[in-house]
Amino acid sequence: MTVDILTPDKHLYEGEATYLGLPGTDGSLGILSHHAPLVTTLRKGEITLKTGSEELTFEVNGGTVEVLNNHVTILAQ
Repeated sequence: MTVDILTPDKHLYEGEATYLGLPGTDGSLGILSHHAPLVTTLRKGEITLKTGSEELTFEVNGGTVEVLNNHVTILAQ
């Protein structure tokens, strides 16, 4: 799946991922390729992004996430 993580200041990540762990407002979320469409909010926490060979983490203070057509867009604070 393709992932874009954006903040008001910069583009944190753009590329492919095999797994995305998110701190959802109603609980933690795990997103894999071809996930069902979803729009939700994020709470303060850590985003975990896994590619084939590495794992990246990003601290966020909240935001929104949209999953649609195997593309994830995160607007983080």
